[in-house]
Amino acid sequence: MSESKIALVTGAGSGIGRAAALALQSAGYSVVLAGRRASELNGTAALASPSGGPTLTVPTDVSNADSVKGLFARTKEAFGRLDVLFNNAGINVPAIPMDELTFDQWSSVVGVNLTGSFLCAQEAMRMMKEQAPKGGRIINNGSISAYSPRPFSTPYTCTKHAISGLTKCISLDGRPHDIACSQIDIGNAATELTERMTAGVLQADGTKKPEPRMNLKHVADAVLFIANLPLDVNVMFMNVMATKMPFAGRG
Repeated sequence: MSESKIALVTGAGSGIGRAAALALQSAGYSVVLAGRRASELNGTAALASPSGGPTLTVPTDVSNADSVKGLFARTKEAFGRLDVLFNNAGINVPAIPMDELTFDQWSSVVGVNLTGSFLCAQEAMRMMKEQAPKGGRIINNGSISAYSPRPFSTPYTCTKHAISGLTKCISLDGRPHDIACSQIDIGNAATELTERMTAGVLQADGTKKPEPRMNLKHVADAVLFIANLPLDVNVMFMNVMATKMPFAGRG
């Protein structure tokens, strides 16, 4: 980058969030690392490139409005502005038939995946509208499940469908303020959470089959590519997936 920019990554303590945060930091961004576990955020910070931008770790529960407000207040205090939000934090519950889900299981996924993304986007938009120069970019972590569900995935699939609506609303409401919004729909990035896919995952026909995964670096590179675009250009939806995973024709 020609000048230092500020990025905030939620769920930055592991997996996609950690990889994306490190890619941004290595490229020169100052990066705010947000997530529930301080020890994991510190682990991400320890992996930062010596030649990259500074990092700030802020333990945060994105499902809690006060916690999110505190996160963005710390960001403003430390860096004065925000150029990129990667709305990445997300959770899931075990594959359970819809009629067997508990309300707490449903609420926990909705609270982090959807409400958390909304709360962070709302605070980011407030900052981006007020700062000078105004504007910025919000990147939402969608999923292949934003288009097509897996069996027994009701809470996760519903939240990821909703993220697509959130992306469109941010794009529309942010347009007059130079706030661009993108969504990256990821399929089987190689993380601890997808390790089980190598042993077999339940398919729509009732069978269990191993599924291919892709190197996490490709997801991080995609986030960095979108983050680096000028604000008069947008990739609104991007699908990054293991080529041979079941998606087209899934089910």
